[in-house]
Amino acid sequence: MQRRSTPYVGAQVMIGILLLAIDLVYIVGLWYWCGLGGSTDDGSIAPETQMLAQRIMWYLACGAVVTGGGLLALRWRIPGAVQLIVLGIGALEFHALATRH
Repeated sequence: MQRRSTPYVGAQVMIGILLLAIDLVYIVGLWYWCGLGGSTDDGSIAPETQMLAQRIMWYLACGAVVTGGGLLALRWRIPGAVQLIVLGIGALEFHALATRH
């Protein structure tokens, strides 16, 4: 009997959907937390909020590389791609918040 080297596609899709839901809840929670009281009266972003958004951006970018790259190394292609894409887009959103004046 020959052993499969890659996991079944159905398992990958289910794990990918689960990770997508977890990532979205995490990013929305971070966005809500970072956005509370972030803007000043003239519509600009407070310096503390910009620093927090930059720190969160790095956490999300490193999380995308570590978890997405790790899953891809284990041949879990669908969940790995989901992690790279979703956390990467989240990092870009916080980058936009950190650089907004």
